Amino acid sequence: MIQHSLGFPIETVLVFVGLSIAAIIIDLYAHHNDKPISLKNAIGWSIFWIAVALGFALFLYVHHGSTAANLFITGYVLEKALSVDNLFVIMAIFSWFTVPNNYRHRLLYWGVIGAIIFRAVFVIIGTSLLSLGPWMELAFSVMVAFTGVMMLKNQNSDNEIKDYSNHIAFRIAKRIFPAYPKIVGHSFLLTQKQVDTELKKPENSDLIGKISKGAVYATPLFLCIVVIELSDVMFAFDSVPAVIAVSQEPLIVYSAMIFAILGLRTMYFVLEAMQQYLVHLGKAVICLLFFIAGKLALNASHHLFGYGIDISPNMSLYIVLGILVLGIIASFIWPAKNDE
Repeated sequence: MIQHSLGFPIETVLVFVGLSIAAIIIDLYAHHNDKPISLKNAIGWSIFWIAVALGFALFLYVHHGSTAANLFITGYVLEKALSVDNLFVIMAIFSWFTVPNNYRHRLLYWGVIGAIIFRAVFVIIGTSLLSLGPWMELAFSVMVAFTGVMMLKNQNSDNEIKDYSNHIAFRIAKRIFPAYPKIVGHSFLLTQKQVDTELKKPENSDLIGKISKGAVYATPLFLCIVVIELSDVMFAFDSVPAVIAVSQEPLIVYSAMIFAILGLRTMYFVLEAMQQYLVHLGKAVICLLFFIAGKLALNASHHLFGYGIDISPNMSLYIVLGILVLGIIASFIWPAKNDE
């Protein structure tokens, strides 16, 4: 899977940037109101985001050949699959902070913006490290395998909602800003004047004298988003090495991750409705990680010792898609047992 730089021209970079910006603008215009997103709407927008990614893949195929297109699709599918575990974490965070459905898309938007920035940093560092040689390939192989092992352990753990008041991002935010304990519209931060106005309302009389003084106050939505952002940074440590294992070309890696991330907001609402049915998808994702780790190790072995198995980009794509399809099929053949 490790490929040398394909040397993309500036025109290709501009197409990627232009397509991404245009898609974001369209999505922001369509979801600028604080309204809950229906399952039908979420499915429609998920299809739109997949179409955008496939459109870029078609551009790569026409201008740079099937290898570039297949590497992009493989990275895209892998990032999309790995994002499932991240979305389950975000669901737990929303539940703990009791975020209303009509504000979740807004929080996911800021989470996506943070992910775009953090992924750029990790991709630059990761591709630079992996270009150092076969020993780094072995190191990345161990990292990806470790992620698979940790996900396997989490599969067997109890699905309890974590107490996010102990989260490091939560504690740091509360040290910087005094917290206002109630959600006030979609505001992340409140001024002293706004807090005073809220405290004058009869339903908030019990809060008088219990809130620390400050110039700016953090709402539960702000505390929620900082927890999501830090959780995504930790998730990037897991997902970026796996996607970089597909290709060393930064544009392939970053574009695959960004197009996958841009569709996460609407994918969240689809997954929220379908999670009880896709019970074996997580196991398929774990299998994907072990496949990527094994492929990296074999590639490093080939460079270091002259022994290894070469799996082409086409075959890698078929294996990734095949494992995911099997996970989905298995979920419908062996559904979750309802505890009565």
